[in-house]
Amino acid sequence: MRRVIVSNLVSLDGYFEGPGKALDWFVAEEEFMKFAREQLYEVDRILFGRVTYEMMAAYWPNTKENDPVITEKMNNLPKVVFSKTLNSVDWNNSTLAKGNATDEIARLKKSGEGSNKHLMIFGSGKLVSNFTNLGLIDEYRIILNPVVLGKGNPMFKGIDHQFKLKLLKAKKLSSGVVILYYEVIK
Repeated sequence: MRRVIVSNLVSLDGYFEGPGKALDWFVAEEEFMKFAREQLYEVDRILFGRVTYEMMAAYWPNTKENDPVITEKMNNLPKVVFSKTLNSVDWNNSTLAKGNATDEIARLKKSGEGSNKHLMIFGSGKLVSNFTNLGLIDEYRIILNPVVLGKGNPMFKGIDHQFKLKLLKAKKLSSGVVILYYEVIK
């Protein structure tokens, strides 16, 4: 069955953005880029919150400096933007979801029955926290970077109850990055 997967780079102290939304601490060498390319082949739809959508929509259509496979996938994969404040989304293959998130995820999962492709969330901290509280996340891919930021934007905010996770696998990159694959125990 189609799964909702969160894939986020995180500092050792749990931040997915540094102070001032800084992302300059990400370790993105070739081994990581290979993981990123492979991961995008597992996806048939990307899910975003408003803030991350606006940042990605401003960056990806105009980049000439990024990996061509990743650029093509980011620009052409269907995207669903969960927002109560946006009235429209203009980035290629984007649709707006303003209704009940639980109903929308159920619809998206059902529409992909029989598919081995998944729904993936990149960034989108508020969306990740909201979906975590609603029990909508099936898997977390935590890309643990070897850095302590001290402050920034934590990946999880306002979680209102405990969620148990099962480690599916861990992959260590030569840069010191560790990719942790966790499944939610339901």
